[in-house]
Amino acid sequence: MTGARLAAELRELRSRTGLSMAALAGRTTYSKSSWERYLNGKTLPPRRAVQELCRIAREPEGRYLALWEIAEAEWSGRAKEPEPPVAAGRRRRVPLVAGCVVLLAGVVAAGLLLLPGDGAEPSAAPAGTLTGPRCRGAACEGQDPMHMGCGRGPATLAEHRTASGAWVAVRYNPACGASWGRMWGTRVGDRLEVEAGGATRGRRIEDGIDADAYVYTPMTATPPGATVRACFWPADGRRECVDARAG
Repeated sequence: MTGARLAAELRELRSRTGLSMAALAGRTTYSKSSWERYLNGKTLPPRRAVQELCRIAREPEGRYLALWEIAEAEWSGRAKEPEPPVAAGRRRRVPLVAGCVVLLAGVVAAGLLLLPGDGAEPSAAPAGTLTGPRCRGAACEGQDPMHMGCGRGPATLAEHRTASGAWVAVRYNPACGASWGRMWGTRVGDRLEVEAGGATRGRRIEDGIDADAYVYTPMTATPPGATVRACFWPADGRRECVDARAG
């Protein structure tokens, strides 16, 4: 289960800090007994706990939050159905073929949970902990959408399954004026690139942890009406692209 993998990764993070359970509790908002349950895999930690441990370990939180999202789906039972996202609102799902496919899709309502059967980033942080985006436009260029707060309530401009079985989504947050790509169901060596008329931003699946989680590209500045192109490069196979227009 992904929950066991998450617990193992968090134990490794805690080990890097050199902190005892008591010391870790003293530097976070969670008790020693809570951390013992989280790190032993007996209880799924809150999203905020994962963020606090990453902060203490000085480790980027993106990968761990993506792993947490899948583990949370398993714990809650929402991951039992492996089917890809169904249509929501005006969003359409069309299989990718070799080459480029152009799709203009409607904006999906914000606030959905980030699950293989759902289309938005998670909103599971405790009440009162959410903040607004930390960048906009050019300031978001090359930044992590999760870390910069742009992953809360974005629009899904396009979403497709590739010939290799991986899924690709084009994401856009008008408050941040930026877009990015998301992929899951991938294999080591797969790569996703996104561009919207400026720099191309990409991310590669480096290991099994990446392959088991949602992986995001860095953001690229995207003005309203711009065309966003996401191109998926499988480890073995032909490139497949999707075009979408920012809302």
